[in-house]
Amino acid sequence: MALRKTILVTGGAGFIGSHLCARLLESGAGVICADNFYTGSKDNILGLLDHPHFEVMRHDVTFPLYVEVDEIYNLACPASPVHYQYDPVQTTKTSVHGAINMLGLAKRTGAKILQASTSEVYGDPEVHPQTEDYRGRVNPIGPRGCYDEGKRCAETLFFDYYRQHSLNIRVARIFNTYGPNMHPSDGRVVSNFIVQALKGEDLTLYGDGGQTRSFCYVDDLADGLMRLMNAPDAVTGPVNLGNPNEFTILELAELVIEMTGAKSKIVRMPLPQDDPMQRCPDISLAKDKLGWQPTIQLKDGLAKTIAYFKGVL
Repeated sequence: MALRKTILVTGGAGFIGSHLCARLLESGAGVICADNFYTGSKDNILGLLDHPHFEVMRHDVTFPLYVEVDEIYNLACPASPVHYQYDPVQTTKTSVHGAINMLGLAKRTGAKILQASTSEVYGDPEVHPQTEDYRGRVNPIGPRGCYDEGKRCAETLFFDYYRQHSLNIRVARIFNTYGPNMHPSDGRVVSNFIVQALKGEDLTLYGDGGQTRSFCYVDDLADGLMRLMNAPDAVTGPVNLGNPNEFTILELAELVIEMTGAKSKIVRMPLPQDDPMQRCPDISLAKDKLGWQPTIQLKDGLAKTIAYFKGVL
């Protein structure tokens, strides 16, 4: 009988982490979910709690963790501006100290380790779409710097551990992702629009709505993360994971109103500082090295997300 792999998912009760935990259990792995429940929720993993190979630990990654594991997915960090700007110092510590502690654990146990990085490392880009060799245009002293620079530093640490200690690393740069288990008040555009529409409120549009985003459904993303972890060791990344189909924020607002049947109007507000005008991944590398590309269209994903929020609200 093959030995069951033990996989640690930090931030495992969060939006993406909870979907990843479920997928890893389906694949036959044993899963340890570590979360301090700052933005994660027990509700996201309720359906997994009775699984014999699922374990939950309340733990903050800014402190060392002593467990025996084969693989680590390091997802722990608040990822929406509302949450990461609430305590910016803690956000940076989570990214940097968290990376150091998880890399230390990987070094001790010989585990393969994946860092959930972000498209935010590109900042407000001058290159479109963004390829992995683009070094970004980030404001280190702006209100988003705690997250952007924290994630950039985490990537630095991963590659230094790779070079200095021959650690088996993976780095995924995650673009806008949406789906069930999103926090209703996380301030992200998809959840904002859906919650406002379902409550019969007007939709808040920042700027003229001409800024673009690409929206990847969470099931596609979880598949991409697992493919990156299981890729040959030479594939360290960084690898962009996201949907290359671009939509303006105005188009998204109109689609949500149409799909929810809301009577909401669209209200324009000033654009926040350092909010990128364009964000779209070049996923040539993911296609080539992982055989991965998103398969779920925006309308189909939104229908599932709207159904989820109807149940929550």
